Amino acid sequence: MFDGFELTRCEGDDGVGLRVRHGGSGPAVLLLHGHPRTHATWHRVAPLLAAAGHTVACPDLRGYGRSDKPATDPEHRPYSKRAMAGDCLAVMRRLGHERFTVVGHDRGAYVATRLALDHPGAVSAVSVLDAVPIGEALRRCDAGFAASWWHWFFLGQTDKPAERVINADPDAWYTATAEQMGAEAYEDYRHAIHDPATVHAMCEDYRAGLGVDREHDDADRRSGRRIGSPLQVLWATRDDMTDLYGDVLGVWRDWAVDRLEGGPIDSGHHMAEEAPEALAGRPEAGRGTGRIGSAPRPHTLRRALRSTPATTWPKRHRKHSPPHCARSGRTPDT
Repeated sequence: MFDGFELTRCEGDDGVGLRVRHGGSGPAVLLLHGHPRTHATWHRVAPLLAAAGHTVACPDLRGYGRSDKPATDPEHRPYSKRAMAGDCLAVMRRLGHERFTVVGHDRGAYVATRLALDHPGAVSAVSVLDAVPIGEALRRCDAGFAASWWHWFFLGQTDKPAERVINADPDAWYTATAEQMGAEAYEDYRHAIHDPATVHAMCEDYRAGLGVDREHDDADRRSGRRIGSPLQVLWATRDDMTDLYGDVLGVWRDWAVDRLEGGPIDSGHHMAEEAPEALAGRPEAGRGTGRIGSAPRPHTLRRALRSTPATTWPKRHRKHSPPHCARSGRTPDT
């Protein structure tokens, strides 16, 4: 798993330590996982992007996997997407990347969105997978959303905390399989879901989502603050994005300054595990104008990576762990 990649531990925002896998050489791309996965969910995609000429960094988000789990507060701000975005920016700077593409899936998509909004100078392009902004999801929430996405509200409430239910039988609650994920990624995921501290931190992520994250999104919407870098939105054909929103790109139009494109991937929700080649893209994948309203063409991560001139990227990947990143070696089982 992740052959040729290095495993490090980097200091994020406010001294929070993140486990990070990175490798490759060339323009940098940051891959952000969703719930309840770890960075290992990208083990089939990251090598494809590295082979195509990119430096790839995959962290465990704060609270997830083997990254630190800071103490929370009554407003759950330590688990806000703003805090997680700050971690990601700090990690990429410590790895030597001033500008980079960010790709986020599921909860990681909210972090990618916040990173692009809060730190536009660092983000060259954004790709979000199976998500609309948190504020949009909650603003549009109806009975259908509540029935399908009830876990948002169960994990996010505190009157009867979800941790007790999940910790009673994590494998019954989270139903991924080794066949779906790959044996090593599955073991990494199982280590996470059987750790009560990780389960608590993941619930804190959802609690922040219903409160402070929505506040941040709503404030941006009121002020007209939008994503200035090229924005790509991809969704799985066998998930419920079109059922919930119909025109998925239409939901995102108010969030993009100009360059918005996207389309479906033939996959279930966990695209990186189920359809890695279709997601990453092949070298012959077509280029598009990336303009709102442009004619549909094949959409892949590689297309998003091509949307920014190469001259905006760092010249090379740093092969040795920089200060504040403790080298852990190329161990395949962590």
